[in-house]
Amino acid sequence: MEKFITLTSLAAPLDRSNVDTDQIIPKQFLKRIERTGYGDFLFFDWRRTASGEQDPNFELNDPRYNGAQILIAGKNFACGSSREHAAWALSDFGFRAVIAPTFADIFFSNAGKNGIVLVRLSEEQVAQLLHNAQSIANYQLTVNLAEQTVTDSQGFKASFEIDPFRKFCLIEGLDDIGLTLRHAAALDTFENQHDHLTWLAPK
Repeated sequence: MEKFITLTSLAAPLDRSNVDTDQIIPKQFLKRIERTGYGDFLFFDWRRTASGEQDPNFELNDPRYNGAQILIAGKNFACGSSREHAAWALSDFGFRAVIAPTFADIFFSNAGKNGIVLVRLSEEQVAQLLHNAQSIANYQLTVNLAEQTVTDSQGFKASFEIDPFRKFCLIEGLDDIGLTLRHAAALDTFENQHDHLTWLAPK
């Protein structure tokens, strides 16, 4: 998992509340075995028309937001089912941080395990950021995880809370496997001792 310390990026607005995980990654795309490739299907039903063409009215199809790594959304983002594929799709599309007033609890855990920083700000602060992203060309934000702040070049600054353990994992770039591998030497010692004791045990 890539380390996250500070990110300065174009910010894309998704001015919608109660965006559920089936909208983030529709169920028909959950058959893949790998974690990659889901970005092509992110918000598929909103990004595409009935004929399969890109819908020019959908925010993320606006060329102004090409390459954005920060998504600004409404409250209760990623509600609904607990599918981890929602985090995979956002990450594969290129988003490394999502800013919203509230998030679904299970998604909050899934996102952190996949290197995505979720920033909870007040509804008023998010409304201001949405307005800025919609009205200011090439609007960029800086998410500083070490200092737990969000800033822009217009004078905006806000602080956010994050669980210390999740913050540590994100800064160090440690997912669940990475956390386990930090104890690789101790695990090897245990396995060697276990194998030795098994060999010595009476038949």
